[in-house]
Amino acid sequence: MTIEIRQLTIKDVGLMNAWLTNFGEVFNDMKTYTEKPPTADYLKRLLSGDSFIALAALSDEKVVGGLAAYELQKFEQERSEIYIYDLAVSAKHRRKGVATALIEKLKKIAVERGAYVIFVQADTGIEDEAAIALYNRFGSCEEVLHFDISVESADKTA
Repeated sequence: MTIEIRQLTIKDVGLMNAWLTNFGEVFNDMKTYTEKPPTADYLKRLLSGDSFIALAALSDEKVVGGLAAYELQKFEQERSEIYIYDLAVSAKHRRKGVATALIEKLKKIAVERGAYVIFVQADTGIEDEAAIALYNRFGSCEEVLHFDISVESADKTA
């Protein structure tokens, strides 16, 4: 089985739908990833920008995995860091090096962009044990707290 890792560009807008479907299937959340798909114009803007990085793992031109990341420009120094937002690999393609290949491709992109680190978060539940094992192979773990701050009442406080 040959896997191609491709960084998606504005020429790959059509492939983005298959990419989103893959995320929906892997995370068992088709509603989030396919119910209200972004328009082609939105995807073109996203893919042509500097901050979003989309990688697709392809087997015979079929999406079998994907990685979504964001480059964050730092203010304290002229450098950036890259945040892996999501990484998904189809069940039948797991344990075959697909996730590793996606991260290795992202590492090359990070070097090209002058990023000094890539970071990712994983839940501590049993469903993320494989992800945690994967990420441990690439770096060290920090104990952090994650807070979701609602934006729903933003207009009410002004």
